[in-house]
Amino acid sequence: MNPFARKKWVDRRLDPVRGELNELDEVNAQNAKDIKDVDARAQAGINKAQSTADNANQVATAAGTQAQQAGTIAGQASTKVDTINGTVNGLDQYAEKNTVSIAFHHGSTTLSADDKSQLDDLATKLSGHQGYLLEVEAHAPGAGSVGIQNSNRLAEAVKRYLVVNQQIPVYRMHSVALGNAPVAAAETGDTKPTPVRTSYVELRLMENSLAAQDGTTPRLNPSQSGAVQP
Repeated sequence: MNPFARKKWVDRRLDPVRGELNELDEVNAQNAKDIKDVDARAQAGINKAQSTADNANQVATAAGTQAQQAGTIAGQASTKVDTINGTVNGLDQYAEKNTVSIAFHHGSTTLSADDKSQLDDLATKLSGHQGYLLEVEAHAPGAGSVGIQNSNRLAEAVKRYLVVNQQIPVYRMHSVALGNAPVAAAETGDTKPTPVRTSYVELRLMENSLAAQDGTTPRLNPSQSGAVQP
């Protein structure tokens, strides 16, 4: 057989095979492309989902931080309210700390050297302090208005000395003239209240609760505590 004819015969036999192979290559190429496209879309979806999850986590973390900050602010506000309430409640709260008793001779409003020394010592300890009041309670024998007038003169004598000689502000002192009004049994040690038979003025140092917290209110020496009636 002619070689050329044989070659043509072989080509005719191989052409269908070559066509199928080419078609298979095209199918494989398309499949590879499709797989690559699917993988790219899947990866993009995964990345997007991860990004969304990260954003959601950041939002949740920020919300938690804001909640903690809100709780802290609420706690601070509550503490401030409690502090303000404590301040308001303490504005008019006074407690007795010490007493000083000033004795007078019957019918006299003259302060003795010992009386002046007690008042000077008291004023020295009060100097520069705030948050205190002095209750000036005056007693004197004498019925009705006579005793009240006498005791009022004693209170004024004590107040005048503290204002003039020691510059104690007038508004720091509150006085009452009790005349010969009976003194409570607890003060005299008797079984029942008895009328006053001697002249004296009792000063009570009253401390404000707010000043006590600041440690600015003075306290007298133990020797000055407890009034001793003449």
